[in-house]
Order: sequence, then structure tokens, then C-alpha cells
Amino acid sequence: MRVHSLYVYPVKSLAGIQVTSFRMDDFGPEGDRRWMIVDADREFVTQRSNPELARITTRLAAGQVFIDIPGEGEFALVPGQEECRVRVWRDWAKGVYGGQEASGALSRYCGQNLRFVYMPDDTFRRVDASRVTEYRRVSFADGFPFLITNLASLEELNCRLATAVEMRRFRPNIVVDGARPWEEDNWKALSVGSFEFSLVKPCSRCVMTTIDPDAGTKSADLQPLRELGTYRRTPDGVIFGMNAIHESAGEIHVGNPVTLLSTVTTENL
Repeated sequence: MRVHSLYVYPVKSLAGIQVTSFRMDDFGPEGDRRWMIVDADREFVTQRSNPELARITTRLAAGQVFIDIPGEGEFALVPGQEECRVRVWRDWAKGVYGGQEASGALSRYCGQNLRFVYMPDDTFRRVDASRVTEYRRVSFADGFPFLITNLASLEELNCRLATAVEMRRFRPNIVVDGARPWEEDNWKALSVGSFEFSLVKPCSRCVMTTIDPDAGTKSADLQPLRELGTYRRTPDGVIFGMNAIHESAGEIHVGNPVTLLSTVTTENL
């Protein structure tokens, strides 16, 4: 097995960036989901409620995040001085509001009052303690630092669909090639290059998988989520991919060997 592709998502729920390598820090992929969008109640906002967010692209340059909002232009995201408490799922975490110019453009694009917020280095949001007993941190990602997916599983799913979908629908960080379809269900630990990962929870999928990442619209037939629901439903939800934590900082690259270190026994899905 090897690393087929890598992705980072500088802003939660905006378009991601396919990269050839990324560094890993305490949060996960360096810079991944350190920015988030919140509404007037300081609650996180995603494509689940605002599918048009998929059309806002991101890029990285000289360590800075830039976003391009259709009809508004490109803006640099810069943390300000105003601290806030923001909510992502059940967690309240300290953040710092970004500049008003970018937030104003986002609000006009979405037709509601929204703001960008940054997670500073001194914020500690804990990874789900029911799955990871170690005191580990995570950014504004849904719950874990990494999502690892299997290219063969996507190919098997696409054989069932009238219209194939891209891996972008599932927003992984690491895509593995060379495994059998759905083999990842039983992975417990992997090495990617010289770095170890613990796979701690199957990833339950939601309506975001039905959003066309280019058009920013939900599919009328709710695919591929509907098809996944016919044969990938478990007590953890409708599953595609595995959430993971890393054991050390470092850098991984496309093409790195992926070695299975340990497995778990699960019921057939």
C-alpha cells in the first residue's frame, strides 16, 4: 500500500487543497481547520446548512490562508485581537475573530451574518475522550485530527452508482491505494512512511457527501449517501473512512509506503 493523495482544509467546510506533502503538528496536518465559520450565536456553520460554501476555494501562500469567494474576490484570513468562545458540536473553544472585510464578503455571499474565527495555539480542544484515552488535541475538525480513506472502497462504491463521485466528497486527509475494498474497516494501526497512526473510530457520513464540490448544490437523489446506506450502515452510522490520530510530528508525502501494523476483528458490514 502507498499514499495515493493528501488533502488539507485550512477553513472548516470550505474547499480543500490537494497537496503532495504536509507537515504534522499537535493539531494534525499543519494548518488544517484552524479556521472556522460561525453564525451570530457563535455556532459553527458548515456545508450541511450552507452547501454554497463548497464553492469558496482556499490556497496557502507564505504560511497564510487566502480564500476566494464567488462574486466577491480573494481575501487573506488574518486573526484579529477580539477573543470569543465558539461552539463546534458539543465543544466550546476559545477562538479569535478574523478581519471584518473577509467576514463581510462571506456574509453577503451567504445572505446571513457570519464571521471567520481562528483557533490560536493556546486553545486546547480535546479529542473525543470516549475513543482516545490520551489527552490529545484537535483543531476545529469534527472530532479527530485525521481522516484516512481507501481508494479501492471509493471505486467499489462508484460501481454501484449511476454517476461516479470523487474522493473530494468525503474530505479525507490521507487516501491509501493498494488495499482491498473496505479493508480499512479492520485497520487498527498503520505506519505512513516512518510515522504511526492509530485508527480510532469509523467515520459516520452525513449529507455533506451529497454536495457537488464544484457546484455547491446537494444532489436531488441524495447520492452517494443513499447507496452507502444500503450496505454500509453500522451502529456508528453510515460508514466511509476511518478517523485517526498520529503518534508524532513530522512530514508525510504522496507515494510514502503504508504498512498495516495491527487489525481489529469486526462484524461484516
